[in-house]
Amino acid sequence: MKRVLFVIGSLRKESFNRQLAKAAEEMLAGKAEVSYLDYEDIPFMNQDIEWPTPASVQRIRDMIPDYDALWIFTPEYNYNIPGVLKNLLDWLSRPIEQSPKASSAVKGVKVTISGIGGRNATKNVRASLSSLLSFMGMEVIGGDGVGLAVNPEAWTSNVIALSPEDMDQLAQQADQLVNAIQA
Repeated sequence: MKRVLFVIGSLRKESFNRQLAKAAEEMLAGKAEVSYLDYEDIPFMNQDIEWPTPASVQRIRDMIPDYDALWIFTPEYNYNIPGVLKNLLDWLSRPIEQSPKASSAVKGVKVTISGIGGRNATKNVRASLSSLLSFMGMEVIGGDGVGLAVNPEAWTSNVIALSPEDMDQLAQQADQLVNAIQA
């Protein structure tokens, strides 16, 4: 069975995007095995500590080849990429060996993007991510991906409610990703 690694752009345990990922996981049931990346222990990207590679970063780099694709679920912070996610991507964009010819751990890796947030439906962060991931040499499936607006009650209940239309968009994205990794 194909394997997909979910990356949540927020470290908050009950984040809206973690909830969205749980819905996507259900969409992939029977089609792909899902794991969630734990990356809260990686240090800030700093070339002074790049070599030898910090163990927490090496652990993640070593995981990437075990998966057929990544699926990023992210909020939009100030119209852009959350700092924790950008830090992770900065580490993953770096060469895996101390050589000018070395490749990154994510070059050629398939990736798709989803986000749930305010009325903007994470439009800006998804566009930024699509551009950044392409620049990193990743194969972006579905362009800017799927963006959803949080139901108003979620801001106080801390629980998202996905409409049938939202679920349909997510299901289409899941099918598109599965088709891409089976090709």
